[in-house]
Amino acid sequence: MKLVLSVVTFLLLAAPSMADEATDQAFRNLADEYISDLANFSPVSATLIGDHSADHKLDQVDAAGRARYRALLLEYIKALKAIDTDALSRANQIDAALLSNQLQSDLWSLDTLQEWAWNPLNYVGMAGSAIYGLVARDFAPLENRLKSATARLRQIPRFLRQSRAAIQPERVPKIHAETAIRQNPGLVSIIDTMIIPEMGVLSDADQAELNKAIDLARDAVAKHQTWLEQDLLPRAAGDFRIGPQLFDRKLAFALNSPMSRKEITARAEQEYENVRNEMYEVAKTVYLGIHPFTSFPDIPSEPYKQAIIRAALEEAYHELPPRDGIVDVAKQQLQQAIDFVIEKNIVTMPEEPVEIIIMPEFQRGVSVAYLDPPGPLDRGQAAFYAVAPLPSDWNEEQVQSFLREYNLYSIQDLTIHEGVPGHYLQLALSNRYPSTLRAVLYSGPFVEGWGVYAEQMMISEGYLDNDPLMKLINLKWYLRAVTNAIIDSAIHVDGMTREAAMRLMVEGGFQEEREAAGKWVRAQLSSAQLSTYFVGYQEHLEMRAAVEKAWGDKFTLRRYHDQALSYGSPPVKYVRALMLDEPIPR
Repeated sequence: MKLVLSVVTFLLLAAPSMADEATDQAFRNLADEYISDLANFSPVSATLIGDHSADHKLDQVDAAGRARYRALLLEYIKALKAIDTDALSRANQIDAALLSNQLQSDLWSLDTLQEWAWNPLNYVGMAGSAIYGLVARDFAPLENRLKSATARLRQIPRFLRQSRAAIQPERVPKIHAETAIRQNPGLVSIIDTMIIPEMGVLSDADQAELNKAIDLARDAVAKHQTWLEQDLLPRAAGDFRIGPQLFDRKLAFALNSPMSRKEITARAEQEYENVRNEMYEVAKTVYLGIHPFTSFPDIPSEPYKQAIIRAALEEAYHELPPRDGIVDVAKQQLQQAIDFVIEKNIVTMPEEPVEIIIMPEFQRGVSVAYLDPPGPLDRGQAAFYAVAPLPSDWNEEQVQSFLREYNLYSIQDLTIHEGVPGHYLQLALSNRYPSTLRAVLYSGPFVEGWGVYAEQMMISEGYLDNDPLMKLINLKWYLRAVTNAIIDSAIHVDGMTREAAMRLMVEGGFQEEREAAGKWVRAQLSSAQLSTYFVGYQEHLEMRAAVEKAWGDKFTLRRYHDQALSYGSPPVKYVRALMLDEPIPR
């Protein structure tokens, strides 16, 4: 209770004339204490945001650990309620709202959603991140980081033992167990590829300790693998569909947006029709380039439009990357996007480093690519644009399906989304905002919506000389964001089957079978996340339109983008209020 009492005492002692200033200071103190306390919430999460005070510790995930976590959440909720948020500055009102949303979300997840009891992926991911987060970036001398890794590797047996005790097999969905089985060996891969090759920097005594810890961790991972395969998987009987009550609450926390599930679905279904019609118009241009004497019907049927779009897409699918060359292609295309952004004066280009890497094994199986930015407290460290390699057990048909989906045009769109002017650029600029709290509690819809906005904006500005095939693939990728939003709730709330979801993605969204099959898996594993792309993009579009109208002749892309990214990455509704000097939404 020390934290709560210190906040209340500060407010009581403040003179009336200094009430607002005192309230702001009280909140800043609370925010600072929350950030400094993150190592007590989760040592692994603290490492990933750049707090290295507990790099030698691994989370306690037993009942006692959950009880301590819950008590800490309640303490901060009480402390925040003691602050008159109406008296805060506009900036602190936003940060207070973000903190409240996060605390309430964490408490609800702990008490009601209870993934700790049915999602083995959380534990596999945390074990991998615990070591990967220490060795992937040079935030401290390698010797020190390897010593921290030694300490955490020693704790892997305890951590995995606690996770097995927490998991209730009858509640675990089969797809979660299967994915955990594929990801669990990734920790050994980190040891073999990122720990062992660097051990020479340690003294003989420290190397001996690290080798002992590695042996303990290997044995623990092997034991966990046996449990996953022979005990958990045969007993996994949970439903991956979380249902309307849980989905709506989780969605509200994840989006922090006024849009409801029904509104999102209605918007997405309308946009589905709009985008397909726009694809048809672009496809006609491509088709005429091949068959110049074609006459198109005034009122084409849906099957006719489908055929023309597919024929045009086939032209893009002739441009495929080498099976093992996707990373090299992405590197070249990233530089191309950077050059365009600078030439067209679209947005400030950050100087923070970015590296394109092969996705670590323990993180594969959910998405094809992602951006892994440095933690807000790890200034100057590189962002990683991670790309998953093709699975070695795929047959030639599956490989070709994947490469057709991730043709050279698609990789360009992906690189815009993940790199420039997408996630890498956006996060590098947004994280310059002085509130560490705001950086830690970033909004998924703001970030993912910006990624989709970046894709669309670059093409509208003439990227790749207005190549119609690039425009067509760009629209196809936007259609993917639209169908993501549709299947997210349709699967978890309405009971959409795999066949119906695959039909929507393959026939409606023109996705290749491998992409759609992977998305079906991802949708089962990550309820409420797939909606963030569409919702965030819609909010970014509405904000830009409102600002363009308000600024009139003073509007430029560079001015707009720089200002929009200057407030951090809170929900779009807050950035809009700041840009237009509107009241902060409640």
